Amino acid sequence: MSKTDHLRNVPIFTDLTDSDLTKIASNMVPRVYEKGQMILLEESMGETFFIITQGAVKVTRLSADGREVILAMLGESDFFGEMSLLDGEGRSANIVANEYAKVLTLSRSDFLDCLESYPKIAIALLEELAIRLRKSDQQIESLSLSDSEHRIGITLIRLAGELGTIKQGHVTVKNLPYQQDIANMAGTSRETVSRTLKLLEDKKLVRRKNKNLTIYNFDAFRRVFS
Repeated sequence: MSKTDHLRNVPIFTDLTDSDLTKIASNMVPRVYEKGQMILLEESMGETFFIITQGAVKVTRLSADGREVILAMLGESDFFGEMSLLDGEGRSANIVANEYAKVLTLSRSDFLDCLESYPKIAIALLEELAIRLRKSDQQIESLSLSDSEHRIGITLIRLAGELGTIKQGHVTVKNLPYQQDIANMAGTSRETVSRTLKLLEDKKLVRRKNKNLTIYNFDAFRRVFS
């Protein structure tokens, strides 16, 4: 798939013409990261915008006691690195390759030129940032008000939305993150994640096969944990 084809799948670029996409793609540089490799370091100065073309990354911060807290999982066609390019401050979180990942990068100057040249990108970017802010608010609420099993259910719904594909009402998440990563997202322990996943399987709500997780009747699953 060409760089232009990848850009067509990125929400903030969907309203652009093929010629506009080709022009932007000509300034983008591909990079590859191995599983576990640090891509961005929290508080470092930002000079690059990233688009994921293959694989997945996790957005993390360290808690006061040194524990990793996972804020989000990003997959193919997601982007990151835009915040520090906009405000000139340091990176707000760490970005780590959760598996072998390929990305396209755009320099800060080229990224800002895009916003000035194509107002549709700026508007779409604002919409995407608003969506992410709402998700963050929901995550904060779930972590503060729910019990651990409920938080795990909400985390699985988040992963389904971020990394899953839907077919006939069922959602499959390929290469499900490690149970410790899920625990870090839900603010609980790996043992609790393991026990809850087994309970959900016993109830025929989900199925695990190798590294894949299928959530049956996703709408009903969301109602259970809403």
